[in-house]
Amino acid sequence: MKQKTKKILEILKENYGHLGSELKFRNSFEVLIATILSAQCTDKQVNKVTQPLFETHDSPEKILALGEEGLYEKIKTCGLAKTKAKNIILTCEKLIYEFDNEIPNEIEKLTELAGVGRKTASIVLAFSMGIPAIPVDTHVFRTANRLGIVKAKTALATEMQLRKILPEKLWIPSHHWFIWLGRMTCKSQNPRCAECKLFELCEFSEKIK
Repeated sequence: MKQKTKKILEILKENYGHLGSELKFRNSFEVLIATILSAQCTDKQVNKVTQPLFETHDSPEKILALGEEGLYEKIKTCGLAKTKAKNIILTCEKLIYEFDNEIPNEIEKLTELAGVGRKTASIVLAFSMGIPAIPVDTHVFRTANRLGIVKAKTALATEMQLRKILPEKLWIPSHHWFIWLGRMTCKSQNPRCAECKLFELCEFSEKIK
């Protein structure tokens, strides 16, 4: 790992090391459903939806029993709720009838589930199973590329480069660090470059003092 990258990670850990995921969950099934719901929706709003949902419907069978319309009524304050309800019902069916009610522990199997892409699959592995993974969302993609740690045009390419550059023990924590940097400082529009502790190390061509 380059000395510059090592320094960036040290600063990220110092500033964001105490922060983690805002999603609330108790097991792999709940993190799977919560992450499907989180697309185009804030974690805080997802928590408002999942807390009452999981109190009474905390298994694939119970959610499947709601049906698509019944589930929609419980998650409708999340964006794209109709599509998410359909995908979650399909996911619960597949978990019951093809995976023996077990959450797969491989990305390839997880991405067979409706509404589950590589990022969601990686979150399930990392957050609920402790399996090393690097979920790449818009924040991770943006910050890792702006800093110059990677030079990639897609989320997948970003993930693959980070896997090669970072030691495995930092995959999960660095995911959180990049996200919080993106949320608090390195915003998509109007980034707060002057406030950023990484200003001198950053390679973002449009950074502003």
